[in-house]
Amino acid sequence: MDQPTVGILHPGSMGAAVAACAQANAAEVLWCETGRSPATAKRAAQFGLTPVATLGELLDRGDIVISLCPPAAAEDLAHDVAELGFTGVYVEANAINPERSQRSAALLEPAATVVDGGVVGSPPVRGKTPTLYLSGPADATERIEALFAGTAVQTRTLGAEVGKASALKLSYASFQKTSRVLAALAVGMAREHGVDQELIEVASRRTDSYLAEPEYVAKTAARAWRWGPELGEAADTLAAAGLPPEMLRAAASTLARWTDLKDDSELTLTDALDRLAQP
Repeated sequence: MDQPTVGILHPGSMGAAVAACAQANAAEVLWCETGRSPATAKRAAQFGLTPVATLGELLDRGDIVISLCPPAAAEDLAHDVAELGFTGVYVEANAINPERSQRSAALLEPAATVVDGGVVGSPPVRGKTPTLYLSGPADATERIEALFAGTAVQTRTLGAEVGKASALKLSYASFQKTSRVLAALAVGMAREHGVDQELIEVASRRTDSYLAEPEYVAKTAARAWRWGPELGEAADTLAAAGLPPEMLRAAASTLARWTDLKDDSELTLTDALDRLAQP
């Protein structure tokens, strides 16, 4: 099979790194520069992605398009792609709930073939090897598996039903990311009473306790703008299953206190906890 031309929507920290891995088995990896920030342009250039002027050009040239954007924008982006008549394989890899993935598929099909995707793990840089879980038509998921074969992005197909990959992604995120939020709250409470170091010491006696990694609180704060909406999606998924969503909604509300700290790499633990204590 000829190497496909791939488009990435949009090259954020995860999207750009995933797209860079796709270059190993693609003829070219495109991104649309219209309306994107200088930081996005710099990131895309660093990963060797090819800029195009319009979304229409990207879709005309692309055989496979991968959508990795903030959850709130996912369906609008799918609608824009559908309006332009895309006929290739569309990988809906955003952290959205299964119902929204299915709505995106309904917008795009039958002109396009939709593969549901969910990335679990950190961006594939500096030795990290995330897994891209897939669900959808077998011939399409096989193409995505081939696209990332031999790269730092591992793939695993869960079946033919669109929504399965999204469900797995949010199931994992609901625990992993809420646990980080709970760790931040616990450290903040202990600090208020002058026992934060003692708390960390207690936690360090246990294996793999997030409480033994207080430095991760600052990283959590810097990622709150993404993690909060993801937990909102996970809460909707719980509610749809008849399970209580309140814990995840509360975690999303906590993360909202950090929203304006978006990707602040200079943030310290003290800064993050101070902001958390402000209503």
